[in-house]
Amino acid sequence: MSEAWLSVIGVNDDGLSGLSAASRSAIDNADSIFGGSRHLKLVQAGERGCPWPVPFSVEQVLARRGEQVVVLASGDPFWYGVGGTLSDRLVPGEWTVFPAPSSFSLAASRLGWRLEETVCFGLHAAPFSRLRGVLSKGVRAICLVRDGDAVAQLAQWLVEHDFGPSGLTVLEGLGGANERIRSQVSNQYSLSDVKYPVSVAIECDGPGGLSRACGLSDDLFEHDGQITKQPIRAMTLSALAPKPGEKLWDIGAGSGSISIEWLLAAPGTRAWALESDATRAQRIHRNAERFGLDHRLNLIEATAPHSLRELPIPDAVMVSGGASEALFEALWSILPAGCRVVANAVTLESEALFSQWAASRGGSLLRLEMSRAHPLGSKRGWRSAMPIVQWSVTI
Repeated sequence: MSEAWLSVIGVNDDGLSGLSAASRSAIDNADSIFGGSRHLKLVQAGERGCPWPVPFSVEQVLARRGEQVVVLASGDPFWYGVGGTLSDRLVPGEWTVFPAPSSFSLAASRLGWRLEETVCFGLHAAPFSRLRGVLSKGVRAICLVRDGDAVAQLAQWLVEHDFGPSGLTVLEGLGGANERIRSQVSNQYSLSDVKYPVSVAIECDGPGGLSRACGLSDDLFEHDGQITKQPIRAMTLSALAPKPGEKLWDIGAGSGSISIEWLLAAPGTRAWALESDATRAQRIHRNAERFGLDHRLNLIEATAPHSLRELPIPDAVMVSGGASEALFEALWSILPAGCRVVANAVTLESEALFSQWAASRGGSLLRLEMSRAHPLGSKRGWRSAMPIVQWSVTI
């Protein structure tokens, strides 16, 4: 085990007075102290202070291996803090951590909220759309934001997404001498003097939010008609059976609707969407941004099977387009036992291919026929869509 040379210390707005004796000792004995300008001032770092570079990087910290180095973080360094970034680059024993109460803990204690029942987000550099999949009426959330202007922008975002009546509690400088807490309503937000550091607590109200049942409305996605329609998508997601932390290959992704619903279905899921058409690929990217999922959806502008071996091994594969003998041969040569494969098709040729592979590889074949009511003169009648053949199999 390596000797500890790095101390990561959580700091709140009470500065040195709120630190343990061990934290103060590490600061006193440090050769250099890294942190934001505000944190460096709070601990009186002086000439030893090293402000974070822009864009942010920990390379300067790592370059001082062998010296006694302190890194300052807000509250708990491992909750939306620099702790995880550093520990990923170091071996156990090189660093020690002195956490302080996180901004989330301080906010919850002021509000009297159960933290385990509260959604917590760090939105300093992340889009507000990250909230889209979790907010609905009755949900409580605490968000860390970059500055006072961002609080007003968050209030406007909530209004635009049908959460206008939501209550906002703006919490500034928690734990310090300048702590201030004020309440507003999103659609009546009027504060113009909010100072950093600031957290926003949201008590959601209004008709906004996404259903967590499989099969969102087609209208929620940008598409050119190349989209797995809502009822078929619900059946497809059921067959794919996403579980927390699993990975999906979405081959011939079209609008990206399958990948997006996969990501919404379970926490920690990831998706690799393969789409050879450049226009559709950009559309997938916009849809992912709209749902706040672009950080978990990897867009591959390429055709299968040529690029498959470069991707992380998945837990499930969706074949929405481009089904062929060559594709299935490639999949079966790459995929591990237990991987789930689901393929949809509308052509007779693909149906014959599915039948052939199901006969030799097993799984189940399902034919899905759907009709919708449409105007027929002064009345209504049924209009049939093309039938879908679905093959699902576990390797």
